[in-house]
Amino acid sequence: MPEIAHTAHDMIAGMTPELRGGQFVFACITNESALTALFPKSIASFQEAEGMSLILPHDVAEAAGEPIDAPMRCITLNVYSSLEGCGLTAAVATALADAQIACNMVAAHHHDHAFVPADKAEEALAILVGLQDRTMRS
Repeated sequence: MPEIAHTAHDMIAGMTPELRGGQFVFACITNESALTALFPKSIASFQEAEGMSLILPHDVAEAAGEPIDAPMRCITLNVYSSLEGCGLTAAVATALADAQIACNMVAAHHHDHAFVPADKAEEALAILVGLQDRTMRS
């Protein structure tokens, strides 16, 4: 496994953002039978007081009758960032917010993932590549 980046500069300079294929939908599932059917098809989950939040592939959510009014694309930050590192999420969210692009960050064990509106995904990717390039030069 590559070295883990700890500092904000190292994480941003090494983030190498990559647009993942497909579209995704955030859904809150409260029905137990729906959860049993959809959970294995989700790419992420989080238990909230209101129900189980799942990130589902768009076609899976659509077939299940879940609302698909906010389709998202996923940009994976390919740096191995420390779970204790500070600054990567803030830098990504700020760069996208400055361009009026919504961003839902999901941190996993190895990588962080930015979910952005599907129609803004290419613009968001370009912004993050630019952020990485500027950071590498500083």
